[in-house]
Amino acid sequence: MRLAILGAGNWGTTLGILLSKKIKVVLWTIEPIDEMLVTRENRKYLPGHKIPLGVEITNDLAYALSGAKYIIFSVPSTVLRELAKKVYNTGFDRDAVIISVIKGLEDNSFLRMSEILKEELRTQQVCVVSGPTIAREVVKGLPTACVCASTNIRLAEDVQKLMSGPTMRVYRSSDVVGVELGGALKNIIALACGICDGLELGANAKGALISRGLREITRLGKKLGADEKTFSGLSGLGDIITTSFSKHSRNRFVGEQIGRGRKLKDILSSMVEVAEGVHTTKVTYHMSQKYKVDMPITREVYKILYEDKLPAVAIKDLMMRELKHEHM
Repeated sequence: MRLAILGAGNWGTTLGILLSKKIKVVLWTIEPIDEMLVTRENRKYLPGHKIPLGVEITNDLAYALSGAKYIIFSVPSTVLRELAKKVYNTGFDRDAVIISVIKGLEDNSFLRMSEILKEELRTQQVCVVSGPTIAREVVKGLPTACVCASTNIRLAEDVQKLMSGPTMRVYRSSDVVGVELGGALKNIIALACGICDGLELGANAKGALISRGLREITRLGKKLGADEKTFSGLSGLGDIITTSFSKHSRNRFVGEQIGRGRKLKDILSSMVEVAEGVHTTKVTYHMSQKYKVDMPITREVYKILYEDKLPAVAIKDLMMRELKHEHM
Protein backbone atom coordinates (compact mmCIF):
# COMPACT_ATOMS: atom_id res chain seq x y z
CA MET A 1 0.00 0.00 0.00
CA ARG A 2 1.34 3.42 -1.01
CA LEU A 3 0.91 6.98 0.21
CA ALA A 4 1.62 9.93 -2.08
CA ILE A 5 2.47 13.28 -0.50
CA LEU A 6 2.14 16.15 -2.94
CA GLY A 7 4.31 19.02 -1.80
CA ALA A 8 7.72 18.84 -0.10
CA GLY A 9 7.63 21.91 2.11
CA ASN A 10 8.44 21.51 5.80
CA TRP A 11 5.09 19.90 6.68
CA GLY A 12 4.92 17.60 3.65
CA THR A 13 8.49 16.46 4.30
CA THR A 14 7.78 15.97 8.00
CA LEU A 15 4.74 13.83 7.23
CA GLY A 16 6.82 11.78 4.82
CA ILE A 17 9.42 11.09 7.51
CA LEU A 18 6.77 10.34 10.14
CA LEU A 19 4.44 8.15 8.07
CA SER A 20 7.21 6.16 6.36
CA LYS A 21 7.38 4.17 9.59
CA LYS A 22 3.91 2.79 8.81
CA ILE A 23 3.44 2.88 5.03
CA LYS A 24 5.36 3.17 1.75
CA VAL A 25 5.71 6.91 1.00
CA VAL A 26 6.34 8.73 -2.27
CA LEU A 27 7.13 12.43 -1.83
CA TRP A 28 6.40 14.55 -4.92
CA THR A 29 7.57 18.10 -5.60
CA ILE A 30 8.00 20.43 -8.57
CA GLU A 31 11.27 21.72 -7.15
CA PRO A 32 14.71 20.25 -8.00
CA ILE A 33 15.34 17.03 -6.11
CA ASP A 34 18.96 16.15 -6.98
CA GLU A 35 20.35 17.51 -3.72
CA MET A 36 17.65 15.78 -1.66
CA LEU A 37 18.37 12.47 -3.37
CA VAL A 38 22.08 12.76 -2.56
CA THR A 39 21.91 14.23 0.95
CA ARG A 40 18.54 12.68 1.95
CA GLU A 41 17.75 16.05 3.48
CA ASN A 42 15.37 18.88 2.53
CA ARG A 43 17.84 21.67 3.25
CA LYS A 44 15.57 24.38 1.88
CA TYR A 45 12.52 23.70 4.04
CA LEU A 46 13.56 21.26 6.79
CA PRO A 47 17.33 21.39 7.32
CA GLY A 48 18.97 19.02 9.74
CA HIS A 49 16.53 16.13 9.42
CA LYS A 50 17.27 13.02 7.38
CA ILE A 51 14.66 11.63 5.01
CA PRO A 52 14.60 7.82 5.36
CA LEU A 53 15.69 5.80 2.34
CA GLY A 54 12.22 4.26 2.34
CA VAL A 55 10.76 7.59 1.22
CA GLU A 56 10.91 7.89 -2.56
CA ILE A 57 11.39 11.45 -3.83
CA THR A 58 10.19 12.29 -7.33
CA ASN A 59 9.20 15.02 -9.79
CA ASP A 60 7.04 12.54 -11.70
CA LEU A 61 3.42 13.14 -10.71
CA ALA A 62 2.11 10.09 -12.56
CA TYR A 63 4.57 7.86 -10.72
CA ALA A 64 3.69 9.38 -7.37
CA LEU A 65 -0.02 8.80 -7.93
CA SER A 66 0.28 5.30 -9.38
CA GLY A 67 -1.18 2.79 -6.93
CA ALA A 68 -1.47 5.36 -4.14
CA LYS A 69 -4.29 4.50 -1.70
CA TYR A 70 -3.81 7.76 0.18
CA ILE A 71 -2.97 11.12 -1.40
CA ILE A 72 -1.96 13.99 0.88
CA PHE A 73 -2.07 17.53 -0.51
CA SER A 74 0.48 19.74 1.25
CA VAL A 75 0.94 22.79 -0.98
CA PRO A 76 0.13 26.50 -0.58
CA SER A 77 -3.60 27.18 -0.83
CA THR A 78 -3.10 29.46 -3.82
CA VAL A 79 -1.84 26.61 -6.02
CA LEU A 80 -4.15 23.82 -4.86
CA ARG A 81 -6.74 24.16 -7.62
CA GLU A 82 -4.09 24.06 -10.34
CA LEU A 83 -2.47 20.98 -8.79
CA ALA A 84 -5.82 19.24 -8.31
CA LYS A 85 -6.58 19.72 -12.01
CA LYS A 86 -3.22 18.14 -12.87
CA VAL A 87 -3.90 15.21 -10.57
CA TYR A 88 -7.29 14.61 -12.17
CA ASN A 89 -5.86 14.80 -15.70
CA THR A 90 -2.89 12.60 -14.79
CA GLY A 91 -5.14 9.95 -13.27
CA PHE A 92 -5.34 8.41 -9.82
CA ASP A 93 -7.08 5.55 -8.02
CA ARG A 94 -10.69 6.72 -7.71
CA ASP A 95 -10.97 4.82 -4.43
CA ALA A 96 -7.98 6.64 -2.98
CA VAL A 97 -8.46 8.64 0.21
CA ILE A 98 -7.71 12.31 -0.42
CA ILE A 99 -6.24 14.17 2.57
CA SER A 100 -5.78 17.94 2.83
CA VAL A 101 -3.35 19.36 5.38
CA ILE A 102 -3.60 22.86 3.88
CA LYS A 103 -4.75 25.75 6.06
CA GLY A 104 -6.20 28.36 3.75
CA LEU A 105 -9.13 29.66 1.71
CA GLU A 106 -9.49 30.39 -1.99
CA ASP A 107 -9.68 34.00 -3.10
CA ASN A 108 -12.95 35.25 -4.63
CA SER A 109 -14.80 31.93 -4.32
CA PHE A 110 -14.19 31.73 -0.53
CA LEU A 111 -13.98 27.94 -0.92
CA ARG A 112 -12.28 25.74 1.63
CA MET A 113 -9.57 23.33 0.49
CA SER A 114 -11.77 20.23 0.74
CA GLU A 115 -14.38 21.91 -1.47
CA ILE A 116 -11.78 22.57 -4.16
CA LEU A 117 -10.57 18.97 -3.99
CA LYS A 118 -14.08 17.54 -4.28
CA GLU A 119 -14.83 19.85 -7.18
CA GLU A 120 -11.68 19.21 -9.19
CA LEU A 121 -11.13 15.51 -8.39
CA ARG A 122 -14.83 14.54 -8.66
CA THR A 123 -14.65 12.56 -5.44
CA GLN A 124 -16.24 12.58 -2.00
CA GLN A 125 -13.34 10.61 -0.46
CA VAL A 126 -11.86 13.70 1.21
CA CYS A 127 -10.59 14.18 4.76
CA VAL A 128 -8.96 17.27 6.28
CA VAL A 129 -6.29 17.36 8.99
CA SER A 130 -5.60 20.40 11.15
CA GLY A 131 -4.35 21.41 14.57
CA PRO A 132 -1.24 22.60 16.43
CA THR A 133 1.41 20.86 14.33
CA ILE A 134 4.58 22.95 14.06
CA ALA A 135 6.64 20.82 11.67
CA ARG A 136 10.00 21.43 13.33
CA GLU A 137 8.65 20.05 16.60
CA VAL A 138 6.78 17.11 15.08
CA VAL A 139 9.82 15.94 13.10
CA LYS A 140 11.84 15.85 16.33
CA GLY A 141 9.36 13.44 17.83
CA LEU A 142 7.92 15.93 20.30
CA PRO A 143 4.33 15.04 21.27
CA THR A 144 1.44 16.73 19.50
CA ALA A 145 -2.24 16.21 18.79
CA CYS A 146 -4.39 17.17 15.83
CA VAL A 147 -7.82 16.43 14.38
CA CYS A 148 -8.99 14.82 11.14
CA ALA A 149 -12.46 15.56 9.82
CA SER A 150 -14.73 14.05 7.21
CA THR A 151 -18.48 13.81 6.71
CA ASN A 152 -17.78 10.10 6.22
CA ILE A 153 -16.91 8.97 9.75
CA ARG A 154 -15.37 5.69 8.53
CA LEU A 155 -13.03 7.70 6.35
CA ALA A 156 -12.09 9.87 9.33
CA GLU A 157 -11.41 6.74 11.38
CA ASP A 158 -9.19 5.38 8.60
CA VAL A 159 -7.11 8.56 8.44
CA GLN A 160 -7.01 8.73 12.23
CA LYS A 161 -5.42 5.27 12.37
CA LEU A 162 -3.03 6.04 9.52
CA MET A 163 -1.64 9.21 11.07
CA SER A 164 -1.68 8.35 14.78
CA GLY A 165 1.47 7.13 16.47
CA PRO A 166 3.59 7.38 19.62
CA THR A 167 4.31 11.09 19.07
CA MET A 168 1.17 12.26 17.25
CA ARG A 169 -2.31 11.64 18.61
CA VAL A 170 -5.12 12.21 16.09
CA TYR A 171 -8.72 12.87 17.08
CA ARG A 172 -11.62 12.65 14.62
CA SER A 173 -14.53 14.93 13.82
CA SER A 174 -17.41 15.20 11.37
CA ASP A 175 -17.29 19.02 11.39
CA VAL A 176 -15.25 19.61 8.24
CA VAL A 177 -16.35 23.25 8.02
CA GLY A 178 -15.23 24.07 11.55
CA VAL A 179 -11.94 22.19 11.37
CA GLU A 180 -10.93 23.83 8.10
CA LEU A 181 -12.01 27.32 9.11
CA GLY A 182 -10.27 27.03 12.47
CA GLY A 183 -7.02 25.99 10.81
CA ALA A 184 -7.16 28.80 8.26
CA LEU A 185 -8.47 31.70 10.33
CA LYS A 186 -6.18 31.21 13.32
CA ASN A 187 -3.35 32.51 11.13
CA ILE A 188 -4.99 35.94 11.15
CA ILE A 189 -4.89 35.98 14.94
CA ALA A 190 -1.27 34.80 14.87
CA LEU A 191 -0.45 37.78 12.65
CA ALA A 192 -2.17 40.08 15.15
CA CYS A 193 -0.27 38.52 18.05
CA GLY A 194 2.99 38.91 16.14
CA ILE A 195 2.23 42.60 15.67
CA CYS A 196 1.57 42.74 19.41
CA ASP A 197 4.99 41.19 20.03
CA GLY A 198 6.67 43.60 17.62
CA LEU A 199 5.13 46.55 19.42
CA GLU A 200 6.09 45.01 22.79
CA LEU A 201 2.54 45.37 24.13
CA GLY A 202 2.88 42.58 26.69
CA ALA A 203 1.07 39.42 27.72
CA ASN A 204 -2.22 41.11 28.64
CA ALA A 205 -2.70 42.42 25.11
CA LYS A 206 -1.76 39.09 23.57
CA GLY A 207 -4.18 37.20 25.78
CA ALA A 208 -6.95 39.62 24.84
CA LEU A 209 -6.20 39.21 21.13
CA ILE A 210 -6.36 35.43 21.37
CA SER A 211 -9.63 35.32 23.30
CA ARG A 212 -11.36 38.00 21.23
CA GLY A 213 -9.90 36.57 18.03
CA LEU A 214 -11.35 33.18 18.86
CA ARG A 215 -14.70 34.86 19.42
CA GLU A 216 -14.83 36.46 15.99
CA ILE A 217 -13.61 33.32 14.23
CA THR A 218 -16.40 31.41 15.95
CA ARG A 219 -18.97 34.00 14.81
CA LEU A 220 -18.00 33.52 11.17
CA GLY A 221 -17.81 29.75 11.57
CA LYS A 222 -21.33 29.53 12.98
CA LYS A 223 -22.61 31.69 10.12
CA LEU A 224 -21.09 29.21 7.65
CA GLY A 225 -22.53 26.15 9.38
CA ALA A 226 -19.71 25.05 11.68
CA ASP A 227 -20.20 23.61 15.16
CA GLU A 228 -19.27 26.24 17.75
CA LYS A 229 -17.57 23.59 19.93
CA THR A 230 -15.00 22.88 17.21
CA PHE A 231 -13.37 26.27 17.71
CA SER A 232 -12.54 25.50 21.34
CA GLY A 233 -10.72 22.37 20.18
CA LEU A 234 -7.43 21.52 18.49
CA SER A 235 -8.06 23.18 15.12
CA GLY A 236 -9.28 26.36 16.83
CA LEU A 237 -7.95 27.37 20.22
CA GLY A 238 -5.17 24.78 20.23
CA ASP A 239 -3.78 25.98 16.91
CA ILE A 240 -4.26 29.67 17.76
CA ILE A 241 -2.19 29.34 20.94
CA THR A 242 0.58 27.39 19.21
CA THR A 243 0.80 29.64 16.16
CA SER A 244 0.61 32.82 18.20
CA PHE A 245 3.49 31.86 20.52
CA SER A 246 5.84 29.57 18.58
CA LYS A 247 9.17 30.97 17.44
CA HIS A 248 8.75 28.77 14.35
CA SER A 249 5.39 30.32 13.36
CA ARG A 250 5.66 32.04 9.99
CA ASN A 251 2.54 34.11 10.56
CA ARG A 252 3.58 35.30 14.02
CA PHE A 253 6.98 36.19 12.53
CA VAL A 254 5.42 38.29 9.76
CA GLY A 255 3.28 40.13 12.31
CA GLU A 256 6.24 40.74 14.60
CA GLN A 257 8.29 42.20 11.76
CA ILE A 258 5.41 44.50 10.80
CA GLY A 259 5.13 45.61 14.42
CA ARG A 260 8.82 46.52 14.29
CA GLY A 261 8.25 48.72 11.27
CA ARG A 262 9.20 46.54 8.29
CA LYS A 263 7.13 46.59 5.09
CA LEU A 264 5.11 43.51 4.19
CA LYS A 265 6.62 43.07 0.72
CA ASP A 266 10.14 43.14 2.16
CA ILE A 267 9.26 40.57 4.81
CA LEU A 268 7.63 38.16 2.34
CA SER A 269 10.45 38.48 -0.20
CA SER A 270 12.95 37.39 2.44
CA MET A 271 10.99 34.26 3.42
CA VAL A 272 11.44 30.77 1.97
CA GLU A 273 8.09 29.46 3.20
CA VAL A 274 4.57 30.82 2.73
CA ALA A 275 2.77 32.70 5.50
CA GLU A 276 -0.79 31.63 4.65
CA GLY A 277 -2.31 34.18 7.01
CA VAL A 278 -1.46 37.09 4.71
CA HIS A 279 -3.66 35.71 1.94
CA THR A 280 -6.27 34.37 4.37
CA THR A 281 -6.68 37.80 5.96
CA LYS A 282 -7.74 39.29 2.64
CA VAL A 283 -10.17 36.45 1.85
CA THR A 284 -11.66 36.47 5.34
CA TYR A 285 -12.09 40.23 5.42
CA HIS A 286 -14.15 40.07 2.21
CA MET A 287 -16.08 37.07 3.55
CA SER A 288 -16.98 39.00 6.70
CA GLN A 289 -18.25 41.84 4.52
CA LYS A 290 -20.33 39.50 2.38
CA TYR A 291 -21.87 37.62 5.29
CA LYS A 292 -22.14 40.72 7.51
CA VAL A 293 -20.15 39.21 10.38
CA ASP A 294 -18.37 41.60 12.72
CA MET A 295 -14.64 40.71 12.77
CA PRO A 296 -12.80 43.77 14.14
CA ILE A 297 -9.38 42.12 14.59
CA THR A 298 -9.49 40.69 11.07
CA ARG A 299 -10.55 44.10 9.75
CA GLU A 300 -7.64 45.89 11.43
CA VAL A 301 -5.08 43.27 10.35
CA TYR A 302 -6.40 43.63 6.79
CA LYS A 303 -5.97 47.40 6.92
CA ILE A 304 -2.42 47.02 8.26
CA LEU A 305 -1.47 44.53 5.53
CA TYR A 306 -3.28 45.98 2.55
CA GLU A 307 -3.92 49.65 3.33
CA ASP A 308 -0.69 50.50 5.18
CA LYS A 309 -2.51 51.43 8.36
CA LEU A 310 -0.11 52.01 11.23
CA PRO A 311 -0.26 49.13 13.75
CA ALA A 312 -0.36 51.55 16.71
CA VAL A 313 -3.40 53.30 15.20
CA ALA A 314 -5.10 49.95 14.56
CA ILE A 315 -4.58 48.95 18.20
CA LYS A 316 -6.02 52.27 19.39
CA ASP A 317 -9.07 51.86 17.12
CA LEU A 318 -9.68 48.35 18.50
CA MET A 319 -9.49 49.62 22.06
CA MET A 320 -11.81 52.59 21.49
CA ARG A 321 -14.69 50.75 19.80
CA GLU A 322 -18.18 50.93 21.25
CA LEU A 323 -18.45 49.04 24.55
CA LYS A 324 -20.40 45.79 24.41
CA HIS A 325 -21.27 42.55 26.18
CA GLU A 326 -18.43 40.00 26.12
CA HIS A 327 -20.43 37.29 24.36
CA MET A 328 -21.88 39.44 21.61
